[in-house]
Amino acid sequence: MPDYTLEDKYDFIKQNIIKCTSEKNPIAIALNIMRKDFINLHGPEHHFLDGAAFLTAYRNADGVIDLDRCLDELAKRTVKMPGAMCGHWGICGSLASVGAALSILHGTSPLSTDEHYKQNMEYTAAVLAEMSKIGGARCCKRNAFLSLSLAAKFVKEKYNVEMESRDIQCEFSPFNNQCLKNACPFYHT
Repeated sequence: MPDYTLEDKYDFIKQNIIKCTSEKNPIAIALNIMRKDFINLHGPEHHFLDGAAFLTAYRNADGVIDLDRCLDELAKRTVKMPGAMCGHWGICGSLASVGAALSILHGTSPLSTDEHYKQNMEYTAAVLAEMSKIGGARCCKRNAFLSLSLAAKFVKEKYNVEMESRDIQCEFSPFNNQCLKNACPFYHT
């Protein structure tokens, strides 16, 4: 793999995300980019990728947003997140990325008093609870699949924006030495 900087990876992600003009499944969008040579099996590039895939699917599912502006704001926020947040901070970068994307959608800030502030916390709490049931070791792909599939359900329920979804079978487990195998809901043989 070439030696890309995190900023290079963010640029490549955005270039590829912009091309996804009709896909309404955030996991399909993320998978398409996860297969590229600039995405590691695990790494902080997922902190941007996962929220960007969500925002793109949201727009493609008739969510009204300025995707370019949202992606730029997401990049500013997520580039500050360090790698290994799951193990060192107790919060997953994928979850934080999609949480940031929800915040960007509604202009939520630390001073917000509307329902979106509560709903963003509701989403992140629900996903973190599901992640905690599975446990570790870390897997950026598993956590992306989980946070994005739950995000699609969340926006359908809360905002009537219907993204597409499908059964998820991880294609990365053969490359992950820490794969939980049958303990992972996305593992298949």
